[in-house]
This record gives sequence, C-alpha cells and structure tokens, in this order.
Amino acid sequence: MRTVYIDVLIAVNIFIDFFLILCTKKFLHLGTSTLRIILGSAFGGIFSLAALLPRLPFGINIALDIFTAGIIVFAVFGRCSIKNYIKRVSVYFFISFAFCGIMIFIYTSFKPAGMEIYNDTVYFNISPILLIILTLICYYILKLIKRLTKGVNGGEIYNVEIFIKERVITFKAKIDTGCNLKEPFSGNYVIVTEEDLLDGYVPDSQSTRIIPFSSMGGEGILKGFCPDKVKINGKQIDNVYIGICKDIIKSEIRALIPYEITENIK
Repeated sequence: MRTVYIDVLIAVNIFIDFFLILCTKKFLHLGTSTLRIILGSAFGGIFSLAALLPRLPFGINIALDIFTAGIIVFAVFGRCSIKNYIKRVSVYFFISFAFCGIMIFIYTSFKPAGMEIYNDTVYFNISPILLIILTLICYYILKLIKRLTKGVNGGEIYNVEIFIKERVITFKAKIDTGCNLKEPFSGNYVIVTEEDLLDGYVPDSQSTRIIPFSSMGGEGILKGFCPDKVKINGKQIDNVYIGICKDIIKSEIRALIPYEITENIK
C-alpha cells in the first residue's frame, strides 16, 4: 500500500459518506437534518481509519461494515422500530456496497493514479475536482438504480402540515392511487394517518367522525376529524379529513393521500 495521508483519508470518506447518506435518505424518503447528515458523515470518515489496519479476513470486514452502517444510520435518522432500523441499515449497506463495486470497477479498469481500496475503504490521493466528478458519477448511477427500483417504495412523497388551534403537526405522506377514502356525510377526501404521527393529539368526541373503509385486508372503521387547516407541500387544501389508524400501513411512510387531492399541487 502506498503512503496514506490520514487527513486526506478522513476528508475523502466524509465527502463520500455524505452522498451515500443522501442516497439512503432519498431512497427511503426519510426526514432528517443537515446537521445529523454531517454528523453521520463524520462518523464514516472516522471509521475509514480501518484502512490502516492489517488486511481483515472476509467475514470480519463484512461484520465491521455492517456495524459501521448501523452506527451511521442511527446517528443520522435516530430511533425507530427494529424492523425499520434493519431496513434502513440494509439499504445504506446496499448503497455503500454498490458504490464500492463501482469504485472497484473504475480502479481495476482504469487504474487511476492515487486511488486505493483497502479493507473496503476507498482512498483518493487525487485532485478535489476529480474526486467530486467521480463521486457525482456514482451518485447519479445510484440515483438511476433508485428509479429502476421505484416500485420498492412506490408513489410520490409529500409534506403534510395539520393545523389544530395552536398546534401544527407535520409528517410525510405517500400518494396512493388506490386510496379514495371519503368521509361519508360530507364526501370530503380522507388522509389516512398512523396514530403516533399525530404527536399525541386526540380529537374530542364532538369533532370525531366514523369513517368506514374497505381494503384488500378487509373492512373496518376509522376515527376521523377535520382540522382547522391542511397544507400539502405548502399549499392549503380545503375540506380534508384526517383518518386515524393503527399499524395498518406497512411502510416507512405511514400516511396515505388520495391521488385526487394532489392533482393541482404538482
């Protein structure tokens, strides 16, 4: 192995991990702050010092990669259920693995001067401009992979804001073309929302409506209410109900918007 400059090693991998985290965030439609992304990237830069260790056996280097992915994902996206945590780590690990595969292809095919891969860690002793170009190439390749596998998540994602008196509750929701649920008396469309997304809000009995629904999983009823105001992607939407459910949406995004509501938002 050639001479490795620790500051270059850490800086390069912070830069790379920043883009890998962005890919994971977009792929799973997760929300997080830029500060947490930078923190996770910094952890990735520190863990890149594994390149300085003696060559690791195959099983151990995979275990170290998974452990690193777990720490970074937790630092960036915070706490969640075990199932969703495993999903997030798996997606981040897959994207990292894909990135490493692209880098190995570039390394073996073109032998760029100043590039090394050791213990699954990429090291570039190259100009910043070339580093940016290579990273952007990988970023757009991974973005293409996301487009080709869009069915994993399906639907577009929108930011929803619910205004209730002095409170504003914000969450992300997915368009579902099969969701056409309406409040039976007014005929207004219903945004279906997992209960815990409402930040502890419980509508009083006078403002609660019973909304029947049917799906592939069967039939049932939801409790619903009409908030003071609803905004979707910053645009106010009138005459919309919120339907409250429990553990029926099996996805990272746990709220569904009927397609008809969003027709004039795009």
